[in-house]
Amino acid sequence: MLNIMLSAGEASGDLHGAAVARALKTIAPDCRLFGMGGKHMREAGVEILYDIADLGVIGVVEVIRSLPRLFRLRDQLAAAMDERRPDALVVIDYPGFNMRLAKVAKEKGIPIISYISPSAWAWGKGRAREVAQTVSKVAAIFPFEADVYREVGADVEFVGHPLLDIVRPSMPKEEAYRYFDADSGKPVVLLLPGSRRQEIENLLPLMLEAATIVSQTVSGVQYYLPVAATIPEDMIKRMLAQYSLNVKTIRDNIYDLMQISQAAIAASGTVTLEAALMNVPSVIIYRLNFLTYWLGKWLVKIPHIGLPNIIAGRQVIPELVQDAARPEEIAAQLQPLLADGEKRTQVLADLALVRQKLGERGAVERVAQTVLTVARVNREGVRE
Repeated sequence: MLNIMLSAGEASGDLHGAAVARALKTIAPDCRLFGMGGKHMREAGVEILYDIADLGVIGVVEVIRSLPRLFRLRDQLAAAMDERRPDALVVIDYPGFNMRLAKVAKEKGIPIISYISPSAWAWGKGRAREVAQTVSKVAAIFPFEADVYREVGADVEFVGHPLLDIVRPSMPKEEAYRYFDADSGKPVVLLLPGSRRQEIENLLPLMLEAATIVSQTVSGVQYYLPVAATIPEDMIKRMLAQYSLNVKTIRDNIYDLMQISQAAIAASGTVTLEAALMNVPSVIIYRLNFLTYWLGKWLVKIPHIGLPNIIAGRQVIPELVQDAARPEEIAAQLQPLLADGEKRTQVLADLALVRQKLGERGAVERVAQTVLTVARVNREGVRE
């Protein structure tokens, strides 16, 4: 019986971890899964040793403040490795913490599979070399990512993007309109501020102010706010109460909601690609602590922050960062996406090309097969 440890640190990683866990259980029903994650991984059969609900932090300053807690958590998970002796460790995104955990696992002789790997294509080959020297296998989700890691000597498998397996509605459009109590004759706009509290605090007010402006010129807009499992409901209610805007909150079935949405205002992150795959044009916004932004501007080697734009190799949807992320500008960029005109038609055509570049479906199963292969080779080696 294989023991496999998984580590995810944020809401998106929890979803990806859950998908891999389900695939592992399907292929090898008797494998034991444990580690760090959230409710989705728990529901998929992972024994959660540490729940990530209060974990997500962003930015240099914020991470520094959280270092003592993160070091304690790393030590706790290291102790779990000693006690349970996993046959493999799967680290999913959350690179600042997970690469430190991976180094601990390597010292203990535990093979590591990196899935949703650190964005070496953005940070440069130095980051890729560090990963290559630490992990046993990189399960690359972008073809250009696989190339970067391969060039520095990593053992890489291009598995394709998992969102191609995950992003799909569960109900017909007509049923979705009823489920969300939405009017099919009026535009639906999503507010997607992220899954971390800091993102909510920084970005949701900008989105609500922009939405208020749009509602003054476009009648009948219906606003929906999907809320990540990591965000307390009372926090959202307090923020919404400050605006005279009707915003409906949801917790689940986001892809069903996306299929009836005309556009979104979204924090930079995986959700922009999820929206793109559901043919929902987004206005991407982001604001960071000044020091974090300045360091990122200096270190990051790519011209765009939005995944659809990065994949396309050019800007196909608007990006508004730092001071450019003003409510008036957000509203101005959103309005053309709500009308059936030349702008919306072109964006939808560009998003279709983004989807084509992501490869074929089946990424999650390929990741699970890779994890089991690495774990079995390690188990056989131990037995020898």
